[in-house]
Amino acid sequence: MTPLLEARDLCVTFRGSAGSVAAVRDLSFGVRKGESFGIVGESGSGKSTVLRAICGIAPVSGGSLRLGGEALFLPRTGAFYRRVQMVFQDPYASLHPRHTVDRVLSEPLAIHGIAGPEERIAKSLVDVGLGPEFRFRYPHQLSGGQRQRVAIAAALILEPEVLLLDEPTSALDASIQAEVLNLLDGLRMSRGLTFILVSHDLAVVSHMCERLLVMRDGREVEQLSRADLAQGRAASDYAANLIKASRGFRRETAARGRRIGATA
Repeated sequence: MTPLLEARDLCVTFRGSAGSVAAVRDLSFGVRKGESFGIVGESGSGKSTVLRAICGIAPVSGGSLRLGGEALFLPRTGAFYRRVQMVFQDPYASLHPRHTVDRVLSEPLAIHGIAGPEERIAKSLVDVGLGPEFRFRYPHQLSGGQRQRVAIAAALILEPEVLLLDEPTSALDASIQAEVLNLLDGLRMSRGLTFILVSHDLAVVSHMCERLLVMRDGREVEQLSRADLAQGRAASDYAANLIKASRGFRRETAARGRRIGATA
């Protein structure tokens, strides 16, 4: 089966007056339709840069990216952004402080000329666990968890196939992280979405993803399945140490978050 999203020998190099930095080097992976695929590694490993390369906001210096079997070129088209959307790490920075939730959600619809904005906005708020009373609030009137729910709603309002998630809960309090992860997991199942989730936290990825790619210094270390994680199987010392460090995670933690509800 042809992957929905595929990287082949991907390289990303940042060039400046002080020289060049190879952030991603010869990276290859494929993500199937409906799959949740994780990318893990320590800070500076290049994992977030991979997502930015997919979106067209990081300089690809070698290799290729393909969506639905077709090569991606710069600039990315409107059709691409209707199929692929991204949720960034910091909900405090990803929302304009002077824009209401209504404007945040209506702008993508206006840009893409999509009719029926009232219905879509109302549905998107319900889908992320927020009611109509949030529609005309400003970001400073929302909690961190509520802001990230709005960012998720904004990413989903175009009804994309693929959601790129760049550390979507790392800026949130630990008590709220499980709620947002369970929200994302439920949305993927109900909508048939494909996820690429970047995290430094292997516990988060093991809860959300069927497969994962371990990165270090811009390169692949190895690829693992959820079963590999459960059994502690890893070919590399680096991945084995990541698994050991994540042993404190329990799926019951996510279940507790589900019981708390959508108050975040």
